Amino acid sequence: MVVSARSWVANEGGKYFVLILWLGVNTWLFISTFLLYFTGQQYHYLYKMLGLGLCISRASATVLNLNCSLVLLPMCRSLVTFVRGTRMISSRKTRRLLDKSKTFHVACGVAICIFSVMHVSAHLVNLVRFSVRYSDDFPALNLARYRGEDPMLIILTTIPGVTGVLLVLILFLMFISSSYCVRMSNYEIFWYTHNLFIVFYVILMIHMVGGALKYQTNIEAHPPGCFRANQSSTEQQGDELDTSEEEERRCNEDARFQPHYPQTWLWVSGPLCLYCVERFYRYIQSRDPVTIVTVIRHPCDVVELRMLKKNFKARPGQHILLNCPGVSSFENHPFTLTMCPTENKETLGIHLRVVGDWTERFTQLLLPEPRIDMEILPMAQKRRYPKVYVDGPFGGPSEEVFNYDVSLCVAGGIGVTPFACVLRALLDGWMGFRLQRLYFVWVCKELQSFYWFAELLCALHHKLWNENRPDYFNLKLYISQPDSLQSMSEEKYRPLTSRMQIGRPRWKLLFDEIEKSNKHKRVGVFCCGPKGISRTLHRLCNSPQYNGTTFEFNKESFS
Repeated sequence: MVVSARSWVANEGGKYFVLILWLGVNTWLFISTFLLYFTGQQYHYLYKMLGLGLCISRASATVLNLNCSLVLLPMCRSLVTFVRGTRMISSRKTRRLLDKSKTFHVACGVAICIFSVMHVSAHLVNLVRFSVRYSDDFPALNLARYRGEDPMLIILTTIPGVTGVLLVLILFLMFISSSYCVRMSNYEIFWYTHNLFIVFYVILMIHMVGGALKYQTNIEAHPPGCFRANQSSTEQQGDELDTSEEEERRCNEDARFQPHYPQTWLWVSGPLCLYCVERFYRYIQSRDPVTIVTVIRHPCDVVELRMLKKNFKARPGQHILLNCPGVSSFENHPFTLTMCPTENKETLGIHLRVVGDWTERFTQLLLPEPRIDMEILPMAQKRRYPKVYVDGPFGGPSEEVFNYDVSLCVAGGIGVTPFACVLRALLDGWMGFRLQRLYFVWVCKELQSFYWFAELLCALHHKLWNENRPDYFNLKLYISQPDSLQSMSEEKYRPLTSRMQIGRPRWKLLFDEIEKSNKHKRVGVFCCGPKGISRTLHRLCNSPQYNGTTFEFNKESFS
């Protein structure tokens, strides 16, 4: 597929630069560590015993240390949100890179799995060689207690062996439960196994305590390969040397060996402490339950939840993590804010679609089925809401909608939620932003879905019409199911009915229209919806036919 160089640099350049930089650092660490153990004089005798298994195991361990430290940073949500909101620190390009934090977290996780396999495989070879090549000349160098010791026994009776087995088991569980099919079918399994990372890091810190690999400390007094007074006859065989050369290579003392000082904590302690401090800060911020003001049931299994939280400040496009102990004490689920607190109204709101076990149980607590034998009382008196805790808010790509001259927001179904708060900000008269024109496309399977935000869309339309700015907000609604030949019969929804079409959007024609009206501008394209729509928009943003306009693609993704 042909792409525009300028569009490709705008959309892909930053992330590929970070990817190449990350791969380069990993490669440099691996090669430099490999060569250190391959050529280093202090590892001469250990290398003679273990061979390339020593170099591969240590090189992969260094890469693992790097990625075990980096994998935590994208999960410092409050820190990432702070960087996003600090214009002096981050440009728009940097903020767009922060939207890929989840992808970077996954990349580091995959690297940890790959190099763990390499590390474990190399050490299994090392264990066999420790047993087979037991050194009688350098007893301190041996990990095996005697020649021919069972490698399995070595694993089960040493600290590096036992901790290594535990690390592999935990990593295997985390890797399997992170797969797409497990996350979609049973999110709880993913959540609980992923929290084993705490145990993982504790064990990782003590993994090197046993000192399995040792280096020589007296290279000057005992040059590797020198002759010793008690050298075995096997090692004395070879070419004869003259007397003077033999004197030069004679050892002054026996070789002394010392285990490496554990270095994993040097890599991991900084990011781990930062992550712990950030989590503690979030715990302090979210320790008080919110006050639930209103619960509204919308069509198509959507529930609107409006809450009050003391000192809560948020920007349009951000999301929160919701915790309900009545459903699960440890699970936190992300939801986009559809209503942000303002100076006049402190209410925050979300819309959640009832899909899956957690949302079903949560909805049952919010809107329990009425009991037949219960005395009929006013709804306000008999409704008791569960305790709900809110963590956040956290940044997202939709925050950038206001930072373009022109923005195109594309929503599929419930994917409209990131943009609902943006529309509400326009309705409330937010000032001081850059946005001059907003294109808004919303695709739904059913007509009833549009009622979620029908009043908001109509109110914004009337406001802009009264301000003589009808071109500021370009609204297009699509019903993708051809058999849904219904319409909104209510008079108050007439502005929506006139902008509603049956079928799917013709994306190329839409981009052509935007390109003609906005020559030589950067248009922010924001998508939250099915992968099919996302891929199409991404491809069009990189298309070479739009030479006069640059489309910058932003995709909503929760982490």
